[in-house]
Amino acid sequence: MCDAACLSDPQTLQRAVGELVVSVRRRGDNTVLDGLRQVGCLKVRFPRALVPGWSDVVTLNTSGGIAAGDRLESTFRVRAGARASIAAQAAERLYRALPSNQPSWVRTHIAVEPGAAAEWLPQETILFDRCMLDRRLDVDLADDAWFLGVESRIFGRAAMGETVAHAWLRDLIQVRRDRRLLWHDAMRLEGDVSAILRRKTVADGACAIATLVHVARGAEAALDAVRAALPGAAGASAWNGMLIARILADSSATLRTSVTTVLRVVRGQRPLPRVWMC
Repeated sequence: MCDAACLSDPQTLQRAVGELVVSVRRRGDNTVLDGLRQVGCLKVRFPRALVPGWSDVVTLNTSGGIAAGDRLESTFRVRAGARASIAAQAAERLYRALPSNQPSWVRTHIAVEPGAAAEWLPQETILFDRCMLDRRLDVDLADDAWFLGVESRIFGRAAMGETVAHAWLRDLIQVRRDRRLLWHDAMRLEGDVSAILRRKTVADGACAIATLVHVARGAEAALDAVRAALPGAAGASAWNGMLIARILADSSATLRTSVTTVLRVVRGQRPLPRVWMC
């Protein structure tokens, strides 16, 4: 049979599409799976829990990274009284886009019901030169829910001598408590990202940045301990049942050390997810 395609037709590159819907609920003293849907390149695994009462949820992107035009959407629901730690198997990579490409499209929604607790602990996002990303994280909390989230962004692999000379980034985090907007954090970078990060009022030359958000009744009580654990290029504030920390570093390794130190302060003696140790 003859192929009807014309050699002069423009090439259409294959794109990854993934959908993930995960729900957990409380059963007795344990947190168990309540519902699961996984489509395309997004998968999830449930390793044996390290802490009684908590469920570990580990996400995987089988496409091996995110390219321009990919569409990934994840929804997590933590039912009343349940407790879940959501982590990623590995650091996520944002690859170079061609000038004609559309941005990568990533959406994550986390809903935490009354008396429940959830952690959003993905590993670092590594951005390559000329990447394009449109990403959004929405967190909806009940009035008495407990939440801890961290987002770490690495602009080029320092050990490889990489820099991000050009990129297009739209990254938004919104947290709502009892349907009221509590936190709106929007990052918009376009053009020579390395030059932008060198500005003293932006990142003062840091190539690795992290934002930590903790929302809970009495979250302000941890502020002094968090500040004591932070490195010099970092800061933290707390108000209205929320604690925010910003961390800057000159490498991904330094950033991870700082982030894990602060996480131990907020999480107490609970160990980090196993994938963070890989």
